[in-house]
Amino acid sequence: MKSAVDIFSGAGGLSIGAEMAGIKTILAVEFDKHAADSFKKNHKKATVLNQDIRTVNPLEHTKKFPFILMGGPPCQGFSIANTKTRNLDNPNNWMFKEYYRFLKELEPEWFLFENVEGFKSFDKGKFALNIEEEFKKLGYETSSSVLTASDFGVPQKRNRFFIVGNKNGIKFDFSSLKKKSIVTVGEALSDLPKGLQNGEHREICSYTKNADSLYLKTMREKAKAPTQNLISRNKDYVIERYKYIRPGKNWQDIPSHLMQNYSNTKNMHSGIYKRLDSSQPSVVIANYRKSMLIHPEEDRGLSLREAARLQSFPDHVIFEGPLSYKQQQIGNAVPPLLGKTIFDKIIAYSSIKLNS
Repeated sequence: MKSAVDIFSGAGGLSIGAEMAGIKTILAVEFDKHAADSFKKNHKKATVLNQDIRTVNPLEHTKKFPFILMGGPPCQGFSIANTKTRNLDNPNNWMFKEYYRFLKELEPEWFLFENVEGFKSFDKGKFALNIEEEFKKLGYETSSSVLTASDFGVPQKRNRFFIVGNKNGIKFDFSSLKKKSIVTVGEALSDLPKGLQNGEHREICSYTKNADSLYLKTMREKAKAPTQNLISRNKDYVIERYKYIRPGKNWQDIPSHLMQNYSNTKNMHSGIYKRLDSSQPSVVIANYRKSMLIHPEEDRGLSLREAARLQSFPDHVIFEGPLSYKQQQIGNAVPPLLGKTIFDKIIAYSSIKLNS
């Protein structure tokens, strides 16, 4: 099996996608303890380093020339939503240098660099172009693109920026990636437990129907039951607000007399108090607890398993840590099926090279 090194790995969204494509992660580096624990839980044979990447010498933990290096440096400085520190002085914007160091020292055949959509437009696009040029100086043929997760079988409208590079002169063609049928929220959640209550924690439930679609079969392939059906407890007045919100709508559906604790609603984000629409892919699953993302049919927040499903994490994947940390791990991840799409194409390129 082809080997991978995953840095800034989080809970392992990219590594799960790589595994689906037949690539095995042998080394991961993640600073957050709970995310590292989740990675260890789901990749028991990988070496997982829970430490500051600046202290890691990769060649002390793995050999040169893995098949692929993958990862996304902290993206807070690049996010379009970040209006306070979206500038070159944000220290998080320079963590890509650690990615570059790993790439230079390990010399993998391929690399995958991912980040938020805003990375592409940061500093009028100059920053992304400069980074690609730095990768090219190491001998990699590179290409980049923003992909929308819902185009590739993920039930979520989420955009991510990718740079893919190859050491042997192969130029990755993003336009050749085959788009898939749209998966809706309703389809993605259709076999998960119904009637869960605000604040309920049910570690193990039963599926409510057979896996009658390719998406459900993929999510359930290695799982016997849906686990981690965990829901944050919201205040009673928050649940009362939920009752007024129609599918696809947000806080604007809530009667004004129930919103009097807000001094000003003029600048409220459209994603606040958003009820998902069963007939469409989800909005972005980010910090879904904080934004009060609402179940499409029930007056409650999403369970952890439901959020994981909308990110395309298979049901056998387990998340570690306090509930809020588990929720954040899911929100921060690259959807595994989006990663799998890219890894499948990389494997195809490698097969052509081997047969030529």
